[in-house]
Amino acid sequence: MFGFLTFGTTLTVADLAVKNEIEKQDAATFPREMEGSKGWIWLYKNHNPGFSFGFLKGSRAVELVPLCITSGIAGAWAYMMGVRGRIAEKFALTLVLAGGLSNLLDRMKRGYVVDYFSIQWKALKKVVFNLADIFIILGSLILVGAQMADAVKDMLKVKKN
Repeated sequence: MFGFLTFGTTLTVADLAVKNEIEKQDAATFPREMEGSKGWIWLYKNHNPGFSFGFLKGSRAVELVPLCITSGIAGAWAYMMGVRGRIAEKFALTLVLAGGLSNLLDRMKRGYVVDYFSIQWKALKKVVFNLADIFIILGSLILVGAQMADAVKDMLKVKKN
């Protein structure tokens, strides 16, 4: 449990540190290519006061929904820490919780979430992310994959009987 807690805390703090660094920089220097990325990653200084793509900005739901969801994920994470095994689910929930906490803390502190990079590939060029978003997406995909693997395993057991 403490390994997952340390890992998740490290991810949250790392994303918040990057957001703070981006906030310190002059907005006139953005967007720009990330050094060493060979043009694949561009840095931005975007303030998102809403959900994804600014959806529902100005609504109280933008504060309350992430708080409720992050609280639910924290509860699921705490429950899973008491379950033997299930490493993929624990890892996935740690990623989702770390990302959710980072964005929630950012929103509570600033009133918006700082998004700061874009991957310059096809439709992703139009989307500006932060590391927390990547943690949430990756964790969600791992969680779905683990659940699908369990479902397939259960189906194979039923067919044997």
